[in-house]
Amino acid sequence: MLQHKTFKDVVILGGGTAGWITASLLVKLLGKSIRIQLVESDDIGIVGVGEATIPPILTFNAALGIDEKTFVRETKATIKLGIQFENWRKTGDSYMHAFGSIGKEFPSCNFHHFWLRSQQLNMGYDFWDFSLGYQAAKQHTFAHLDRIEGVNLPGLSYAYHFDAGLYAAFLRKFSESLGVQRIEGKVADVVLDELSGDVKTLILASGQQISGDLFIDCSGLHSLLIDKTLNTGFEDWSHWLPADTALAVPCASVDPITPYTRSIAHAKGWQWRIPLQHRIGNGFVYSSKYCSDEEAKATLLANLDGAPLAEPRKISFRTGRRLKQWHRNVVSIGLSSGFLEPLESTSIHLIQSGVLRLIKFFPNHGISDAERDEYNRQSKVEFEQIRDFIILHYKLNERSDSKYWQDCARMDIPDSLARKIEVFRHSGRVFREQDELFAEIAWQQVMMGQGLLPQDYHPMVDALSKEQLQELLGNLKAIMQVTASRMPPHQDFLSFCLTP
Repeated sequence: MLQHKTFKDVVILGGGTAGWITASLLVKLLGKSIRIQLVESDDIGIVGVGEATIPPILTFNAALGIDEKTFVRETKATIKLGIQFENWRKTGDSYMHAFGSIGKEFPSCNFHHFWLRSQQLNMGYDFWDFSLGYQAAKQHTFAHLDRIEGVNLPGLSYAYHFDAGLYAAFLRKFSESLGVQRIEGKVADVVLDELSGDVKTLILASGQQISGDLFIDCSGLHSLLIDKTLNTGFEDWSHWLPADTALAVPCASVDPITPYTRSIAHAKGWQWRIPLQHRIGNGFVYSSKYCSDEEAKATLLANLDGAPLAEPRKISFRTGRRLKQWHRNVVSIGLSSGFLEPLESTSIHLIQSGVLRLIKFFPNHGISDAERDEYNRQSKVEFEQIRDFIILHYKLNERSDSKYWQDCARMDIPDSLARKIEVFRHSGRVFREQDELFAEIAWQQVMMGQGLLPQDYHPMVDALSKEQLQELLGNLKAIMQVTASRMPPHQDFLSFCLTP
């Protein structure tokens, strides 16, 4: 049913990364058509562990017109070329989900099929020999490189590590300069419209009343509007992703500043390591069913590279998603819409994609149930696809040192993921679903990095003789290594950004 009303007054509840990302893109693209108010309280803390990102953040920053040098300086950012997974298959094993392409693409045949044949011929190549991102990460180099000079091959793909609190402050300044009104205060009550059941007014503890046409819930795990007020419902995924707690702590920096994230599996959970200019962000993700808080704290503090700069902060969560991320006149963005582990650095991306989706569906003089349902359908699909990619890491582990990992390896998984695994296991093929965030190369790296090697390869590969295959792979390996070695150090880029 179409609601015949204008949607001019937008109220965002909650600041932090989610609130100010939402405000910044809305005011940039719709600021001449709508009025935006953001309500937040300095007394309410934010989760703020989302300090690692994936390459689409470059598109987001570009849409806002943000200067990269300024951004890096203001947010204490460093470059991220991928995520190194340590001990995820077995203790002592390591592989990287590197950004960008690997090798050379051929019509109708992914490059990894050529590498698979080389494995059968015992040529001795590592799959990541052909990843420019991996080679640059390991050599601690970086440069803006769209294409590799002299050859028709893609250049370097990258993202950032940054201080999430500083990023929120940076976007707040940006948003307010374009007209977003920030209102300080805590919500004491929420008034609903008696006829429609929509949210009508927020009443603050000070007595101030904030009315709006469209409300965006960026209140984090508290989910004040979408859950506490509208009782939207939640789909629990803890049977697939049992971790329900994280401890986060910063520690002192060490040299060199590595241009990649580390994800380190321990006996009862996994640790993140995110290097910033001024500190290293660390955390330990675990399930309270398998690990006590004391064990988690001891594991985390024993595996820091520098002295801890604070006491570990506990964050409790439940993995899953809201049954409707847009319900009535409330849209949930960020943690209020659902939670997935930070394993593949998707939290900030989900905020950005949620806001962009809202803009595409933004009501003018009314919105139909069909459009709102389509928004929710697309949100559901995106969450489920990322969910499957994260479950993949757990399912394919071969660790035997704890019940936690053994139970993860034995668990039933979604049919959508089981189908993907079996197709890859038999033929080496993996297909990207429409608009899926993670491309084929991401799935290939994790599946093969976790030890799932296909039983066969594409017949197109046999068009090359053994000698031709050896020449192809030898040349590609040399190109990647030499290109990475000729780039300046990662630290040089950071130093450039810090100069006036």
